[in-house]
Amino acid sequence: MGLESLTVNSLVKPRRDTFRSPKPDAPRVLAYDIVSEVNRRGGYSNLLLPQALTASGFEERDKGFATELVYGTLRMQGRHDYILSQVSDRPWSEVDEGIVDVCRLGVHQLFEMRVATHAAVSATVELARKVLGESKASFVNALLRKVSAQSLEEWLVPVELLGDPVSRLAIKYSHPEWIVSAYFDLLKDLEIVERELAANNIPARPTLVSWPGSSTQDDLVALGAHATDFSPFGAAFEGSPGTLELIRHRKAGVQDEGSQLVAYIFSEFASGAKSILDLCAGPGGKAALLAHIARRDNQIFTANEVSEARAKLVKNVVGSFEVLTGDARKISDIGRTFDAILADVPCTGLGALRRRPEVRWRRSLQDLRELTALQRQISDAAISVLNPGGIYGYATCSPHFAETTTETLMILKTHPELEQMDVSLKFPSNLTNASRGKSMSLWTGVHGTDSMFLSIFRKKE
Repeated sequence: MGLESLTVNSLVKPRRDTFRSPKPDAPRVLAYDIVSEVNRRGGYSNLLLPQALTASGFEERDKGFATELVYGTLRMQGRHDYILSQVSDRPWSEVDEGIVDVCRLGVHQLFEMRVATHAAVSATVELARKVLGESKASFVNALLRKVSAQSLEEWLVPVELLGDPVSRLAIKYSHPEWIVSAYFDLLKDLEIVERELAANNIPARPTLVSWPGSSTQDDLVALGAHATDFSPFGAAFEGSPGTLELIRHRKAGVQDEGSQLVAYIFSEFASGAKSILDLCAGPGGKAALLAHIARRDNQIFTANEVSEARAKLVKNVVGSFEVLTGDARKISDIGRTFDAILADVPCTGLGALRRRPEVRWRRSLQDLRELTALQRQISDAAISVLNPGGIYGYATCSPHFAETTTETLMILKTHPELEQMDVSLKFPSNLTNASRGKSMSLWTGVHGTDSMFLSIFRKKE
């Protein structure tokens, strides 16, 4: 039989044992779907993953595996890409997007999870066969086998030899270089920068918040939570908050301790106010706490949110208080003034990278320029409806100098009718190393919170 005949016969009658249907496990398929949706179509993992897990019917162990795989892969994919680029025979930026995302999932299992090497490779190849096809799965197999030939420490040896600390830490801790550079600008110290970058890669555990009049911190502790270090309202919880009656019946919430501190300290400065406005209230964490404090203290609370969907979330947690839907920059259009206003302005979100894994890859310096312009406009609008003697709180979930210190200085320069208050005067007694000038600047690596920033101003009478 000639070669031509053999080839034709082989194509016409393939041997049954040369092919089997791919059988990837469901948690890995779900993880790929979420990672692909986030990376390729702009989805948000914190919205997509809980919905997918609820619909999945998975056991708790599989839910935990998928959660760690999704969030971890998105968080560490910069470093995964560096390693994969070392073994790819073509530029990594030119490789098929599906292959990139599958390989990232595989590398994460190899180096960041408790998955045996052969299982990480074979299970990821099965996933690739299902979602990409046989030929691309062969390429995935070749790449992961090369990657698995060395330990993570061995792959990072050349990185440790890089002379530029920004490039070195960007790869090692999986952050874009511009973010690492921003940390250096603020912290000035290599070890401190490294500590913060490492802290951003540790998943945040759930933190509960009690709402005055509906629940107390002691109520949360009685459920097995542990009282937070600084917030008088919070408690860290190891389980699923959704299983708690207090959460289900909206008598308590889930809120990072840093955000609780922003609301609490602002409320302390605003204790003498009759009317309070939360100007950028969605999705409602700070609004809920402020509203309950206001009700306790017989104050009138109003929330404003530009997004109708987020305004509905705010309404769910502030009870009978009014929720406006409108652009914060046009708040003067309502024809009212307030004694105290908090603006937790839209920002890069660099202070919450541990809980929003894809944010680090989505933000850019161009975003920063656009956001600082927006932040300034919101502050101007807020101050225009602030009563004499009133309190203005400017807050961001970002430590970036341009969104924090620079904006604080611009507010004072543009509005001589304001004086800056020393936020540390209202700090909890055990809160230390949290001041930047007269402002509060929390750091994840120091305080275990999101890196929140708060400046307080008083309008002269």
